[in-house]
Amino acid sequence: MSVPTAKPEPVLGASPAGAADQSAASLAVREMFTAIAPRYDLLNHVLSCNVDRLWWWRTARTFRHILQRPEAQVLDLCCGTGDMTLALARQSGALRAPIVAADFSHAMLQRAAKKTANRNIRLIEADALQLPLADARFDLVVSAFGFRNLANYDAGLREILRVLRPGGEVGILDFGEPKGLLGKIYRVYFRRVLPKIGSIISGVSGPYSYLPASVERFPEPEEMLQRMRMAGFRDAVWKPYSFGIAGMFQAKK
Repeated sequence: MSVPTAKPEPVLGASPAGAADQSAASLAVREMFTAIAPRYDLLNHVLSCNVDRLWWWRTARTFRHILQRPEAQVLDLCCGTGDMTLALARQSGALRAPIVAADFSHAMLQRAAKKTANRNIRLIEADALQLPLADARFDLVVSAFGFRNLANYDAGLREILRVLRPGGEVGILDFGEPKGLLGKIYRVYFRRVLPKIGSIISGVSGPYSYLPASVERFPEPEEMLQRMRMAGFRDAVWKPYSFGIAGMFQAKK
């Protein structure tokens, strides 16, 4: 008599419309970011009313104790066009090694290259789920508004843990959903107004319909913290920004 096997836990990650599996989801996300790359920075600033600049600064400031160490090794994961990378660089003091900024969208990296020229920054084109980087290399890994787009959140956490040194820290900055009356007002803006503005400015509709859906799919703070602990992180906390419109998950290896 055969013993029934337990069904594997479903993979939780980005799931753009029409993506049947993890590989298709990853490809769809890459194509979306390639499509919006020319207007990506403008849209970020317009749609956030420039508050995104404050979020990057707060995140970088949180890790100043690492960034000020000359020997520190730093990775900006899912770096996009490099705004978070630049915020880290401004807090970095006299880092000897370049900040490594990784993204799997070539179109995004092309724009990042122009913005980070003449800085102590090294850009690499790489998938966050399969980084071509050595184990236990980094003292700090930061990801701003990119982790939510990974096709497998748990695998992404494990990969971050792999490249961090013991005692190294991670900061994952991403959108949230505020509670109460503000949450109700924000959800109307985020689900109805933002996609229309984004589509008009970018000329592409899909990515800005995907954005609110991806935020809804992303784990609630307590679930995300639990996933971080299960992946092997310790001292995991969530710090809400701007009444919970965004927030940072912070932990140590």
